[in-house]
Amino acid sequence: MAVDVKDVSQVAEELGKRFDEFKSSNDKRIDAIEQEKTALSEKTEALNLKLTELDQLKADLEKSLKSANRPGRTGGEEASEHKAAFESFVRKGREEGLRELEQKALQTGTDDDGGYAVPEELDRSILELLRDESPMRQVCNTITVSTPDFKKLVNLGGAGSGWVGETAARPETNTPTLAQIAAHMGEIYANPQATQTSLDDVFFNAEAWLQSEVAVEFAEREGAAFLLGDGTNKPKGVLSYTMAETPDATRAFGTLQNILSGTAGDFTGDDLLRLIYSTKRGYRAGATFMLNMMTLFKVRTMKDSEGNYLWRPGLQEGQPSSLLGYGVTENEDMPTAAADAHAVSFGNFQRGYTIVDRIGTRVLRDPYTNKPYVGFYTTKRVGGMLTDSQAIKVLTLSAA
Repeated sequence: MAVDVKDVSQVAEELGKRFDEFKSSNDKRIDAIEQEKTALSEKTEALNLKLTELDQLKADLEKSLKSANRPGRTGGEEASEHKAAFESFVRKGREEGLRELEQKALQTGTDDDGGYAVPEELDRSILELLRDESPMRQVCNTITVSTPDFKKLVNLGGAGSGWVGETAARPETNTPTLAQIAAHMGEIYANPQATQTSLDDVFFNAEAWLQSEVAVEFAEREGAAFLLGDGTNKPKGVLSYTMAETPDATRAFGTLQNILSGTAGDFTGDDLLRLIYSTKRGYRAGATFMLNMMTLFKVRTMKDSEGNYLWRPGLQEGQPSSLLGYGVTENEDMPTAAADAHAVSFGNFQRGYTIVDRIGTRVLRDPYTNKPYVGFYTTKRVGGMLTDSQAIKVLTLSAA
């Protein structure tokens, strides 16, 4: 579908109109007499859902427009030969010369794990689709490494300083503290199936099919792990790290600060403000709220002391919807509002959490196990780690 700026403008205009209707309906719901509350509540909920649909449609159109304007990738002769050989492997199972072409195209040594690395173009396209599908990939830092594991040094400060007179001695100060953090890595796999008949069909785009099947499956698994994973054979998710109520100045490195709402299972606009202002100013640039759709529904009805809605729709192209002036990332893996749930998080996820991809997605073709289907056992090594525990704050819906 061709997308132009006019499409985005029309959706943005419709989003603005629906938001005005939503505000009017919600205001009437609040002030209505008891007999009218039910009907107005139903209308408000319907408009709330429509706002979600329009907001997502606007974001999707902007993404399509950006993709359409993106210049195409070009590769060398080795990459083109590797791509053609890989397509022949997918369709017919032909392996002749594929290993040599793979090494030339990717400049890697022999992999003892078996299977073949997908062409770089397809591998990058898979990662691109994962970025589109996974909210965590959209906001977190992502790096690609060539080794199975990844470690990083973090400077915790503490060099020390002092005031001295012009001729006074300069005693030695403290040594800066360095800490080493390691990504929790795991191997994610998918095993999509296709009949040999469909693979033989010249009109069947085997590469696009494999790409979309793998991307969707990987995105669902990864997204949950980056947020909730326990770190055992998978990434350790943001909400799985230790949390404490203590502020940044006294909290141990690697421990997130959580703000208690004061009410089990509920929160107010003031709690969202506390999330923002418990975050250092340097981290607020590029910060975003993260919550699921049902929590977002609740947030849309909230007002400040002057009657202004806390959530505002983005009515211009490239302008996302905002909450208290900050971006909103909808992530269905976030816990639903309930007693003691970590229902809302806020911060600079780009600085706070890093996703680590090992270069190369590998495919093992299996035409024997599930005849008449051909299986494509696809694996990819990926990890994640909290890189700055001061950059992300969590709202916990707890009384104490």
